[in-house]
Amino acid sequence: MNGFISFVLAFFTFFASIVNTFTPVKVPEDKTDFTPVIRFMVASDTHVGSAGDILCMRVNKALKLSYAIAEADKEYNNLDAVVFCGDVTDNGRRDQFCGFQSTINSALRDGTQYIALLAKSHDGSTLDKGSLEYFKSISGLENDIHTVINGYHFITLSASKTPGEHYSEYQREWLKAQLDAAVKDDPSKPIFVAHHEHVEDTVYGSRDVDGWGIDYFRDIFNQYPQIVHFSGHSHYPVNDPRSIWQGEFTAVGTGAIKYLEFTVDSERKIHPSGYKQESEFWIVEVDANNRIRLRAYDLMEQKMLTEYIIDGPLSRDFTPEKQEAKSSAPVFTSDKVKVSHPFGSYKVKVDRADSTDGMPVVLYRAYVLDKDGNELGMSWKMPKYYSYTLDDNETIKIGKLPDGAASIKVVAENAYGMQSEPLKVTL
Repeated sequence: MNGFISFVLAFFTFFASIVNTFTPVKVPEDKTDFTPVIRFMVASDTHVGSAGDILCMRVNKALKLSYAIAEADKEYNNLDAVVFCGDVTDNGRRDQFCGFQSTINSALRDGTQYIALLAKSHDGSTLDKGSLEYFKSISGLENDIHTVINGYHFITLSASKTPGEHYSEYQREWLKAQLDAAVKDDPSKPIFVAHHEHVEDTVYGSRDVDGWGIDYFRDIFNQYPQIVHFSGHSHYPVNDPRSIWQGEFTAVGTGAIKYLEFTVDSERKIHPSGYKQESEFWIVEVDANNRIRLRAYDLMEQKMLTEYIIDGPLSRDFTPEKQEAKSSAPVFTSDKVKVSHPFGSYKVKVDRADSTDGMPVVLYRAYVLDKDGNELGMSWKMPKYYSYTLDDNETIKIGKLPDGAASIKVVAENAYGMQSEPLKVTL
């Protein structure tokens, strides 16, 4: 690293250290009896736009909160690693990499191993303009990493720097060799793997209709049931039950530090009101019996959103089929329905429905019916289920009523399409 780059990085690190000093955090209560032998943070899609921007501050806050969570554990208070799964910058500019790295430098403590990978989207559309080399020079990290922390293997892949090539055949061969080495070391332990994009047809956001999944490594992953794979790219919420998937291996979506995004029915890139104010990450732990605890956090409210405990890397309690089978329809505990139509544009307001299975209510649908109960139209509203604090009621905008409209029914829906008993109102 040349002298000028060193000076700039040192300057921004000093500035970030001041921000770190005055960043308050509150430790969420942990009610689960779980004693880890390793603990690490996983985040993605930080999208730093410039040194010291709001995204740098969020990265700083996530690190500081992770340390506070660790220190609150009386049995094991280490934060052993932090992992960032790509799109660490917004445009792949050198000043953005410098801003991200200086934030890490200011907040990272001795005893915490730092892992970050670069993506072929926001970190650079091709990565052929020196992004990988530059980031390596300021971070000290290899582009593809295999490291062992407390006896657990971590394997991460950045995108290829070759134009027109997302990942290379060499990387596939390298990945296979690293996985073989990890299994040979101890086949009973989980192997933590990360690249930026979801594996196609695994977690929420990875279907064709969503557009955020790839299949470059699926055939390799399928050979290693011990894999726990972390990926970002979609920005889809961590506490949606579809963001954990188990099949031949385990996959976990990492949400995003910058903002959240969604698919509803076949409509993708949904951005609800306030989506830019949402920020999420994981704390991951493993105990002496190789049980894995995943805790998702709302960074803005500094509260835990959800928790999963996987009973060993070969356990399969979170397959889509099992998740759907144990889910149940939400219920409305209030039958109040208020219809209004300012300037002829209809909307309906209902009190919040309650979950009956510990999984969030992810959608409200309002159906406009004719006198015979036939559906004339449907509108939907997404509640803030991705935040710790829920709204007490929801308003669904319907707009102009179609000819023949006689009534409206409203249902609450979970992630697996199970709907509550409807609330009905006659027009």
